[in-house]
Amino acid sequence: MFWLKQLLKEPYNALRTARDREFIGLLWRYGDKPRHRLTEVRFGKYRLRVPDTMSFLFQHQEIFADAFYEFTSDHPQPVILDCGANVGMSVLYFKERYPQARVIAFEAEASIAELLRENLQSNGITDVEVIDKAVWTDDQGVQFGSEAADSSSIYSESAQMNLVPSVRLRDYLRKEKRIDFLKIDIEGAEIDVLADCADSLGHVENLFVEFHSYIGHSQSLAGVVKVFEENGFRYYVDTNQHRKRPFVNHRYRGNATMDLQLNIFGWRE
Repeated sequence: MFWLKQLLKEPYNALRTARDREFIGLLWRYGDKPRHRLTEVRFGKYRLRVPDTMSFLFQHQEIFADAFYEFTSDHPQPVILDCGANVGMSVLYFKERYPQARVIAFEAEASIAELLRENLQSNGITDVEVIDKAVWTDDQGVQFGSEAADSSSIYSESAQMNLVPSVRLRDYLRKEKRIDFLKIDIEGAEIDVLADCADSLGHVENLFVEFHSYIGHSQSLAGVVKVFEENGFRYYVDTNQHRKRPFVNHRYRGNATMDLQLNIFGWRE
């Protein structure tokens, strides 16, 4: 019966795979923990320290349950650039899928980069290059606001802005002959960074960009999509917002600074 299928669709999807069921268990264990408090969490074979359990839960759902970053490669040692590695959930996923992968992980916030290093070491991962600098359009540093979780940004309004060291992503792209996966989740800086390295993506096989639109700033989505199109990527755009009444509800999940967040997946045929 159609109505019954519709009624049971969400519960079924939430329990469909082992990772989905694991996520439900994590919600039960950590969902009521106080926010923005350093906490040790466990899932599967992993043990991590995270600065915010809610951010950890969202990351687990996207990265492990929903497998946002799953990709295929013919190379046993794929090259992965993880821009915005945070506390290491994405790196754990990449190394679980491709143990011999060469991963370069960028994290702008010093305290989060320290947790990233600690989490990788405590989980036996010693061959990842961690760069505790912001991915940007030059190496002269960039003004950056710390939110002490996963939303630190060049657009932060509730945090004190400080000059943090930076690297030019374009330089790293040009060092590699092949990049199997490029992940860019840098809280708004993706607009400038993609424009700067638009002509250096020809050897990137898979490209993930989390697009952020901050209230009071140009949305610039067309420029981001143009980079995908001009570099020959097929792409898919998704969002976990699905908010109702968008003509009157302009905020992203009631967010005080953002009005749109999109996930853009690009690949080569």
